[in-house]
Amino acid sequence: MSNEPVKKVGFALQGGGAHGAFVWGVLDRVLEDGRLSVEALSATSAGAMNAVAFASGMVTGGPEGARATLHDFWREVSKMDTAFDLFSPWNQWIQAMKLPPEYHPVHAAIHTLTHTLPPNLLNPFNFNPLRATLERVIDFERLNHSPDAPQLFLNATNVRTGKLKVFQTPQLSAETCLASACLPPYFQAVEIDGEHYWDGGYLGNPAIYPLIYRAGTRDVIIAQVTAIRRDELPASAADVLHRITEISFNSSLMREMRAIAFATKLIDAGELNSEKHRRMFMHWIGNDPLMSQLGTSTQFHPEWKLLCELRDAGRESARAWLDANYDCIGVRTTIDFAEMFL
Repeated sequence: MSNEPVKKVGFALQGGGAHGAFVWGVLDRVLEDGRLSVEALSATSAGAMNAVAFASGMVTGGPEGARATLHDFWREVSKMDTAFDLFSPWNQWIQAMKLPPEYHPVHAAIHTLTHTLPPNLLNPFNFNPLRATLERVIDFERLNHSPDAPQLFLNATNVRTGKLKVFQTPQLSAETCLASACLPPYFQAVEIDGEHYWDGGYLGNPAIYPLIYRAGTRDVIIAQVTAIRRDELPASAADVLHRITEISFNSSLMREMRAIAFATKLIDAGELNSEKHRRMFMHWIGNDPLMSQLGTSTQFHPEWKLLCELRDAGRESARAWLDANYDCIGVRTTIDFAEMFL
């Protein structure tokens, strides 16, 4: 741990199924580094899982407790990979032949079923193994009522109104996490207080505004999972659908970042009162080249080796970012708005 001063930040955590292990690595490196104190997190889907694991671990055991809880959560998730394990020899042959991931029998079967049958027929008992994992690993009671817990904002999409719903402490539960991560082709909409919710990625992946509206740090670090840029055109049908999903799930973030860039420009020009309007310092940790190499199937294939590789990539990206940008926290934005979002 460094002797440099601890700086307060907020985190915005993207989702992306098993690819969310990259964000696990980012948080793990930040916790190990010790120079940042995370006041609040806005998170979606797998990002929501990372957020509650981080916060639950912090209130039960501090930074090392948070690292342990994140590890335990993803280790439990990897145990859900049994269907793919049954076809491991086939999968190894597919990888050796460099065939598209849609040739994997489990992936192909799931894709066909989920695009043919509605969720209530495909999963009539509304079974979701993540529910038991969350209840086993996360101490929601302590998380919701500890004064030391970071503030959490979990994003979900209201099916009826088409509006973003933000669940906050102290009303978080396994159900609010599942609502934030509910992909409609695979699971029935999650009902909470008479309303039904789908994955928050459709409207906020993640939403930034909860971190802007709250009092506290002006620094927000986006932990990006979904690739913004791809240099190669998609070739297969699966590649096309995957790229459509990436663009759709990044669209809300792109819009918010453009709005933040516009407001910042007006504040700097003196056209907005800097005392009434908060000037935010925005930062970004991601690895587009790595994420652009991954396909849809790996999002639903939480094999432990893959999760650890993504964790290590997240740790390295966070290390490099901290080395280059720690001094800028509290001073200026490190995102190149024009390059990334405009």
